[in-house]
Amino acid sequence: MIHHAVLITSTEAELFAIRCGINQAMNSNNITKIIVVTDSIHVAQKIFGPSVYPYQVQSAAILSELCNFFIHYKGNTIEFWECPSHLK
Repeated sequence: MIHHAVLITSTEAELFAIRCGINQAMNSNNITKIIVVTDSIHVAQKIFGPSVYPYQVQSAAILSELCNFFIHYKGNTIEFWECPSHLK
């Protein structure tokens, strides 16, 4: 399953795209590994960071979904890959 988010310029939009992809993957049968490919790895890192920032609601929602994903089966994994958009 691949989700493309083209020309995302804001942190909130990037977090929302990540959230939508994770949510859809979790609602599919037999998904045990999620790979998020993004050109904004610094935004993805905010999901797991302890700092306070304006879009923390999106991060909290993503973490909640991931908790359910890992509780469902302890062997589930998620990876974040950085792929600069200029590489196409």
